[in-house]
Amino acid sequence: MSGAAGRVADSTGNWVDSRAPAALRPYLRLARADRPIGSWLLLLPCWWSAALAAVAAHQPLPNLWHVVAFAIGAAVMRGAGCTWNDLVDRDIDALVERTRSRPIPSGQVTVPQAAAFLVLQALVGLAVLVTFNRFAIAAGIASLAIVAVYPFMKRITWWPQVTLGLAFSWGALMGWAAAFGRLDAPAILLYAGSIAWVIGYDTIYAHQDREDDALIGVKSTARLFGARTKPMLTVFYTLAVALIGAAGLWAGAGLAFLAGLALFAAHLGWQVYRLDIDDSDLCLRLFKSNRDAGLILFAGLVLDAALRAA
Repeated sequence: MSGAAGRVADSTGNWVDSRAPAALRPYLRLARADRPIGSWLLLLPCWWSAALAAVAAHQPLPNLWHVVAFAIGAAVMRGAGCTWNDLVDRDIDALVERTRSRPIPSGQVTVPQAAAFLVLQALVGLAVLVTFNRFAIAAGIASLAIVAVYPFMKRITWWPQVTLGLAFSWGALMGWAAAFGRLDAPAILLYAGSIAWVIGYDTIYAHQDREDDALIGVKSTARLFGARTKPMLTVFYTLAVALIGAAGLWAGAGLAFLAGLALFAAHLGWQVYRLDIDDSDLCLRLFKSNRDAGLILFAGLVLDAALRAA
């Protein structure tokens, strides 16, 4: 199969399609290596948490190994999560215009091949996880329960984005756990704030599939909110900023963090202002822009740690 023939509908012109060996392309697509935004969004709460721990410990920088390990772990575990999601959703994906070209429903990868690839990715993730302390290892393993149930949530609840938030925000606990071997209030608040952030941005993402989801009976906050999406996003994004702000202040962060938080909040406000739920291309661009929002907040935390330790 040619690279062009195997391309996923909403991901074209990327390095997987143009540079990766042909035999690996279906697996890289299965892991969403052609769409790194998901890895970024899984990684950012990890980095926030590592930087917040540095602030609390009066360290000038987050633990550099933790920063690298979280980057590796986020990439492989996001790939594993997507593979699991595609295995569970292969029949639904075949009915949705945006997803029918994914590797399993399009026949690029068989179910046994995808299952074997899932195990391989999970083993790499485990190899990274065991470099942390015992508490962090246990916390990381505990996250698998949420990842396992997520694909089923859109069949039974209008709020599958909450489950995604629980899973994608887990790193907000992991950075702190890796640094201190325990969980404290700042990490819990950061986790809660990240969940609110995820609900917001994934609602924007879900508007791309709103019509197909309605036809096949898949639930989402995009369908639930409908024309009320902007005010509901305002609620969740405001909650995210407030909870993350409380986490930073509890950990002892100062003006640099607050400046980063203000820019983060402004970016989220811009998303709400620009949003047109009937423009799928715009929804995708706004969803992807959350990488930049998250990096702004991370930069504020890192700067604050450096200034406090100076």
